[in-house]
Amino acid sequence: MTKRHFSRRDVLRSAIASLPLFASARVLGREGPGPNEKVNVAAIGLGGRCQGVTQMCLGIPALEIVAACDLFRPRVDSFLKTIGKGRNWKGYTDFLEMIDKENLDGVMVETTTHARAWVTCHAMIAGVDVYIEKPMALTVAEGRHVVQVARKYGRVTQVGTQQRSMPINNWASDLVKNGAIGKVKTVLAPNFIGPIRWVDQPAQPLPEGGSDDWWDAWTNQVVFRPYHVQLDRNWKPYWDYDGGGKSFGVTGWGTHSYDQVNRALGTDDTGPVEVVLEEPVAVSKSGRFEGPRAKVRMKFVGGTELRLHLDDDEGPGLGAVFVGDGGKIEINRNRVASNPVEIVETADNPGPEQKPQTQSHVEDWIENIKTRGRCTADIEIGQRSTTLCCLVNIARDIGRVGEVLKWDPQQERFTNCDEGNRMLSRPRRKGYKLPV
Repeated sequence: MTKRHFSRRDVLRSAIASLPLFASARVLGREGPGPNEKVNVAAIGLGGRCQGVTQMCLGIPALEIVAACDLFRPRVDSFLKTIGKGRNWKGYTDFLEMIDKENLDGVMVETTTHARAWVTCHAMIAGVDVYIEKPMALTVAEGRHVVQVARKYGRVTQVGTQQRSMPINNWASDLVKNGAIGKVKTVLAPNFIGPIRWVDQPAQPLPEGGSDDWWDAWTNQVVFRPYHVQLDRNWKPYWDYDGGGKSFGVTGWGTHSYDQVNRALGTDDTGPVEVVLEEPVAVSKSGRFEGPRAKVRMKFVGGTELRLHLDDDEGPGLGAVFVGDGGKIEINRNRVASNPVEIVETADNPGPEQKPQTQSHVEDWIENIKTRGRCTADIEIGQRSTTLCCLVNIARDIGRVGEVLKWDPQQERFTNCDEGNRMLSRPRRKGYKLPV
């Protein structure tokens, strides 16, 4: 994935780009899996999250891991020796080379957030379906581009908001959506911690096995900075690389919580129409976590207000509390509660899922690769939950306390805030533009 190596694949990309819409794996010279066949999958980005998901995938009979890729060769070697021990997996540092050589049906994109959309788009154009770690993109415009590529090439996409595949979460969401608590007036969700800006540091020596080409490729779309281990190993808190990706961060846990809100309100293909910053941003504690944050509220077309007010130790950290004129339902990961309690204490309550977290979500992706259906957290759904995270960060960064920012969820633009619109996308470094 260095510039030099990647440029040798320009001819391949040009050929792929000329294919008809909704080109299947068969059109690309690969035989798609039959109903009873295993789906061949590879992992891209072999950090801690990928290692856990890959180990879980070993228990899915319909899935076959065949290869793994990471820019950093020592990490590839370590992954093959530990997670892939005793298995005939191939290791790569160039994901397009891997897609060329392996008979893949899908890839799991577990890269850094700032590289995720770029890798995902190129993988889809190269002919494979994708499971995308959340957040699926760094900006609203970047996410919309990923959706367009997925639709153009007919790819099966699953974004990693796994609560979408938990039966009890979907059951409780349907209760809210179908009126079990009457008209929903207010939704209470956490006041998540936002990202911070990176302060330039003196260059540090590259790690053993690293190279200038590797660090250039790792930097991807972001302005190039000298190597620093804090960026390499702990990029999630920083604005240029994520949107608050650590635990209880806006894009780390917020993507799950806000996706739960969309699922229960039936707003999977739209969004709020108003965003208001309620207080100045300040570093404060939220239960076990500390960082820059401020309360934000949003309003949807029907008048429902989403209040991002809760602390980590106050209510659902990965969900929300839905308040209607006939009661309350709290939905958290794999558990629910209500007031009055009788709302959720019914015979049709499926109870907590017993499978490992994320397994049902990956299984849904695998099944839809075979049937060419839409996944439970399809790319458009992922775009909408990611957009809510972006709106929180933009409203805080602009800092206009009390001002109503008007948002058009169809055009995905502010109608009264040019400053906010300029933050919907970011300049991309030469060589890492999104493919068109």
